[in-house]
Amino acid sequence: MGMEYAKMRAIAEELGAYAEQLEGAWRVEIGPSGPILAMMCPSKRHEGTIRRICKQLDQQLLVTHPGYICASGPEIEHPAIGRMRLPDAVVIPEAVLDEEGLAVDATQVLAVVEIVSPSSPDNDYIEKLADYPAMGIPHYMIVDPRTGTIEVHSDPCKAGYSRKEPYIFGDAVPFGAWTVETSAFRRYGRPDAGRG
Repeated sequence: MGMEYAKMRAIAEELGAYAEQLEGAWRVEIGPSGPILAMMCPSKRHEGTIRRICKQLDQQLLVTHPGYICASGPEIEHPAIGRMRLPDAVVIPEAVLDEEGLAVDATQVLAVVEIVSPSSPDNDYIEKLADYPAMGIPHYMIVDPRTGTIEVHSDPCKAGYSRKEPYIFGDAVPFGAWTVETSAFRRYGRPDAGRG
């Protein structure tokens, strides 16, 4: 672990401890400009979508990659490029969750999924679209409940992902060795919609 990253990691941990005293749910990540403290506003729909994706991938992983699971939660880090991210869902070896320490080594991550939040869409489309391929993560799915669209990125190279496939809610979406059925995915409701 480089000195620079170790320092950022220490700052990130202090920020994390500080955030525990704040109201609401916060996450700490290390992005291109260093440690960031971001508020998480996951809606029920956001959580529901992650849960559906994890369940579907878990079933398929039993066949395609025994010993791997789709988890929502663990931080992933790549000290060499000085990045730490908290994806909405991540495909990793289940054994990793028994190890000491906070973050999962990005080299063990097969895939990541992000559900775009209404408050900070740029994070998933710009920053993480640069960070995940730099971390060497083979597959990245962006689910956007604002628009009912999905992007699947693959083949990481120096400049980012070299492949991008667009889909819409309702499609059976090929994602790595798996397929994600999206017909049950829900878009974010408009504020004025509903029964008042």
